[in-house]
Amino acid sequence: MNHISHIQELTTLKTIAETLNQSNCMSVMLDAVLEKLLDVTGLHFGWIFLMDDNNEYKLEADRNLPPALLQNDKALAKCGSCWCVDKYFENRLTDAVNIMSCRRLSTAKAGGHGDTCGFTHHATVPLRIGERKFGLLNVGSAGKDHFEAEELALLQAVALQIGVAVERMRLHQAEQRRAEQFARLGVFSRELHQSVSAGIAQVQLAEIAIELLAKHFDWPAAALLERTGGRYQVQAMHAGRAMIRDYMKLPKNAEYSLDRLRKTSRSFELSAQDMAGLTGQWSWLSASALAAPIQAMSGSTDRVLLIERSQPSFLTRVESEVLEAVTDHIASAMEHARLEENRRELVRIEERNRLARDLHDSVSQMLFSMTMTAKGAEAFLRGQDWEAASEALQDITGLSKDALKEMRALIAQLRPANLDGGIADALRDYGKRLGINVVLKVNGCIRQLPPPIEETLWRIGQETVNNVAKHAAAEQVEIAFYVQENELIYVAKDDGAGADLEAVSSAGGSLGLSIMRERVESVGGRLKLTSAPGEGMLIEAVLPLALRKEEEA
Repeated sequence: MNHISHIQELTTLKTIAETLNQSNCMSVMLDAVLEKLLDVTGLHFGWIFLMDDNNEYKLEADRNLPPALLQNDKALAKCGSCWCVDKYFENRLTDAVNIMSCRRLSTAKAGGHGDTCGFTHHATVPLRIGERKFGLLNVGSAGKDHFEAEELALLQAVALQIGVAVERMRLHQAEQRRAEQFARLGVFSRELHQSVSAGIAQVQLAEIAIELLAKHFDWPAAALLERTGGRYQVQAMHAGRAMIRDYMKLPKNAEYSLDRLRKTSRSFELSAQDMAGLTGQWSWLSASALAAPIQAMSGSTDRVLLIERSQPSFLTRVESEVLEAVTDHIASAMEHARLEENRRELVRIEERNRLARDLHDSVSQMLFSMTMTAKGAEAFLRGQDWEAASEALQDITGLSKDALKEMRALIAQLRPANLDGGIADALRDYGKRLGINVVLKVNGCIRQLPPPIEETLWRIGQETVNNVAKHAAAEQVEIAFYVQENELIYVAKDDGAGADLEAVSSAGGSLGLSIMRERVESVGGRLKLTSAPGEGMLIEAVLPLALRKEEEA
């Protein structure tokens, strides 16, 4: 390569251009073009670094490295700093230059890592297009310690070709990544809103959202944080292929960067300083993460979604777009859940209003009549009209019996007459009336349950037996409930016809199952249904017993 004719220069550029168009794989393309460059120029060795915006680099291709640089999986070539890398990150390397002495080769020789094959110097050429930089091209030969200006000019032209190819390939990868991520977003959004429609409580939505993110996206870790009382607290977190139950508050020194999100609706990449406060809390979090605010319909930005990136920095823009879209869908789902809770509360209010109307139209009217009749009887007694007083008292007796009958009828709608004898007995009796054998297993004390929990337990048990009688085509159901720490666990299993729960949900859902879920969630509980055609149905409910402690206090 001591003297380059114009024909040789054109031939070299033509050969490189043809090689660059032979592959759509970055590493394969760079490896092939490096091999071809050494072949047509007569140089002996070379390597290519690709750089990112975080001052990190990767050895993407190499050819004919000496044994000294091949030791320990090319550790000396892959790690550490050197003159060309330092100048690149300092923005002081703009053109092809001669390296007086390669630090990597000198270190390898001084450390006795093996034969350097006489390689001591190389030319360094930045890969760039205008202001956009991509990496470095290093080439050299044994015994060659200087490159002429025309040689450097040719290498500069080759580097420009490589830069254009890298830019083209990165744009292609970005568009491919964008398409893949938005396809995942569609599935994520659909399942998230299905969970809300199925009756998931708003307080459980953060955990569901993070579980679905882990299921559909390839981000190594994700966390949803909420600002409460001036501090950020983790609501849900996933890392290492598992949910992490660590609902801690972040230290104040780790919150300053997240506070910036309250002033913007855009995502941003956390800097090394930002990450310092977080990586001390979460060992799973690397030095590369994105954060985006979850903007509620009210305009508040008290929630933040944080993800760990696994993709190269040139895909940050794509990941940011997807992350912002994810937060929009989470915000929409949270609003959907809030409206669903309001709807269920309206249903409960309507039920109470109906009961109030029934009481007013029946029992209250009778009690009013009894009051007026009692006043009349009092007047008759003062006037010693014994016959009229006796008739008034008889009327009061009749009204009281009617009122008692009406009251019992209303109570029966809310609570079975024999519930005081125990929920277990009540469910057995209820099953007998429907022709269902209820096999019960009870562990722990359930006779002093808080009234809301007791009523909920009765109602879901009642609905379980109803479903078996109406839909399961079974004659027996096994029900168990037991106390575990501060929770009451309810489990029911039948061996009936079962059901396709997804089909039931898409068809509008079973009213009975929806009411069961609403009752469980109204006391802060969780309900899980498992079924398939021909496999019966398994109902699992967890009801909190904190209410009992509050009432005892």
